[in-house]
Amino acid sequence: MTEQQKPPSGESGQPDEHKPAGDGAPGEGAPQAESERLVTAPRADYPLEDELRAGDDAARREARERKARMAGATAGPPVGGGAGWERDLLEKVLTASLREQRAARRWRIFFRFVGLALLALILVTLFDFKGDGAISTSGRHTAMVTLEGEIAAGTPASAESINASLQAAFADGNAAGVILKINSPGGSPVQAGIINDEIQRLRTLYPSKPFYVVVEEICASGGYYVAAAADKIYVDKASIVGSIGVLMDGFGFTGLMDKLGVERRLYTSGANKGMLDPFSPQVPKQKAFAEAMLKQIHQQFIDVVKEGRGDRLKDDPELFSGLFWSGERAVELGLADGLGSADYVARDVLKAEDIVDYTVKENIAERVAKRFGAAVGSAAMKTMLWSNRMQGMH
Repeated sequence: MTEQQKPPSGESGQPDEHKPAGDGAPGEGAPQAESERLVTAPRADYPLEDELRAGDDAARREARERKARMAGATAGPPVGGGAGWERDLLEKVLTASLREQRAARRWRIFFRFVGLALLALILVTLFDFKGDGAISTSGRHTAMVTLEGEIAAGTPASAESINASLQAAFADGNAAGVILKINSPGGSPVQAGIINDEIQRLRTLYPSKPFYVVVEEICASGGYYVAAAADKIYVDKASIVGSIGVLMDGFGFTGLMDKLGVERRLYTSGANKGMLDPFSPQVPKQKAFAEAMLKQIHQQFIDVVKEGRGDRLKDDPELFSGLFWSGERAVELGLADGLGSADYVARDVLKAEDIVDYTVKENIAERVAKRFGAAVGSAAMKTMLWSNRMQGMH
């Protein structure tokens, strides 16, 4: 207490220790007044004591309530007239924000992993990491090559692709035999002839390795041209086999042009350069020439089939007429040797149940490169023609 807070002598209500208690107090009321002054003196001397005590109590209550909230319990109404709900709301908002950030981070990580997996899959698909593409096998097995679709240059059934696959299949020392699975309606006689010649060469180079053809849906025309080189041909009873013949087709619009009054203007530097033009009438000499050429190619086809099938062919005048038969009838005519699938031949004929596919497959990168090259070539041609045209205008 400072000197200013102390009451002046004689006014504080406290008795002077050098003065008798009863002096200056009339009657019996003097002791009672002195007692009241003694009781109220501490409050008068320390006016901030109650406020400090109340503040300490409030701080303790607030601390207890905070602990209760952290523990998930309720400790009554917040101190300060409802200020605690603001703190609770802020804590909930912060907690929800943290959860949302964690969830977003997890999804980002997930999508990054998915993107990396897709990128890896694309890289594996686009690029060949096997080096020279040689197939390494262990253990006795059956080697298989698939010929599917039209036999033509630039297709999966081209002579280039099929011959490369057959060479790898024959060269594998663990291969007990080779199966060529065919599902083709035919195609180019040139491509089919190249494949047939390569099969003959490989059979001579590997005389102890049997070579079988297995027909699935269809093996006609050029497809059978290839199949004739096999040791044996196996078909399904409903397969389509045969069509040993050659064709050359086209259209003629001369009658329609006459009705419409359209005149065909074709200029050639050779008498037969416009042969097979669909807008020009047929010339008998050119027709005879085309038929003679087809007959020659047909005879080549017949010779290949007879050389490959030998005495197994039945003497039937319709055999080389271009007709086709079911697999069951083909066996009766000697065009096929029996009924069976690739699994049957591997398991029961070659006694090597494990089948390894040696078919060379064109990957996406090669397809894209070819299409890109074709597009670039077409664009360059168009640019050159446009440039020549512009120069001609000038």
